Amino acid sequence: MKLAGGAVLGMAVLKMTGNSAAQVKDALSGGGKSEVFFTDDISVKGLLNIYSKINQGMTGKIGIKLHTGEPHGPNLLPVGLIKGLQATIPNSTIVECNVLYGGPRYQTASHREVIKTNGFDFCPVDIMDEAGDVMLPIPGMKEFLAKGQGYLPGDHLTEVAVGGHLLRYNSLLVYTHFKGHTMGGFGGSLKNIGIGNASGHVGKAMVHGPGWPTGPGFLERMVEAGKATTEHFKGHITYINVLKNMSIDCDCDPNGAPPTCKDIGILGSTDILAIDKASLDLVYNLPGAQKTDLIERIESRSGRHQIEYMKTLGMGNTEYNLIRV
Repeated sequence: MKLAGGAVLGMAVLKMTGNSAAQVKDALSGGGKSEVFFTDDISVKGLLNIYSKINQGMTGKIGIKLHTGEPHGPNLLPVGLIKGLQATIPNSTIVECNVLYGGPRYQTASHREVIKTNGFDFCPVDIMDEAGDVMLPIPGMKEFLAKGQGYLPGDHLTEVAVGGHLLRYNSLLVYTHFKGHTMGGFGGSLKNIGIGNASGHVGKAMVHGPGWPTGPGFLERMVEAGKATTEHFKGHITYINVLKNMSIDCDCDPNGAPPTCKDIGILGSTDILAIDKASLDLVYNLPGAQKTDLIERIESRSGRHQIEYMKTLGMGNTEYNLIRV
């Protein structure tokens, strides 16, 4: 099975059976590649197995950042998946922020009703911007912009407003429904925190920009906002992408198009760039008729620029080994 770009997937997958963690680490260390763990078992068992490979830095009070979606969203992930995982994570809370567009998730009270409607009220849920926001710096951005290279300070972020309660947490699990997105092309781990942690009425306006333009500028601000979170939780942040119910539309669309591609599996990594790149590669490897709609959405919105700019900002590795568990 080949990945986008011609790499052979079978050559990149390391079997965990019979290999100790040390052996796997030794096998990976020479290539300078990141570890992305994969299972095609989309169940609580599969999710727990993936999390066990990437949870070493998850300590203290843990936020689980997910996208609660619009009421009765047609393509939402089964709530039983995250419910089964959250029950095994001590001192954990689902965290979200309000949104910028009009609708029930614009205000905290009605957002909580959506959370209840969609079944996410099985554990504590923290609407992080309920009491306001805080400015989170983006380390290195002032220096990066000072170098020029065509990146203009007025178009980019050196800090971003996030939900104020984000600072209550010691660690962050980024649990993402990987799918298409109207503005970003696709929504992976980066979108989940780049837009999702931005406060609804301030931070999201900073990321989107006046008039909500699409294209590279918006994608770059989304990446910059994501870097604020990855740097804040450095060493204590991990990522899971669930490749199921992959519509061309986000869960923020209550009338999202039905998926035309098969479910693939669950990926986990401590490298945000590697996991989003691996997720894209698996989508691009689908049979032609299955991937056509989703890839058209990704490419028509220049979605792969998320990957390019994350690499430019040094947020991770585009080279990875996909390890089946």
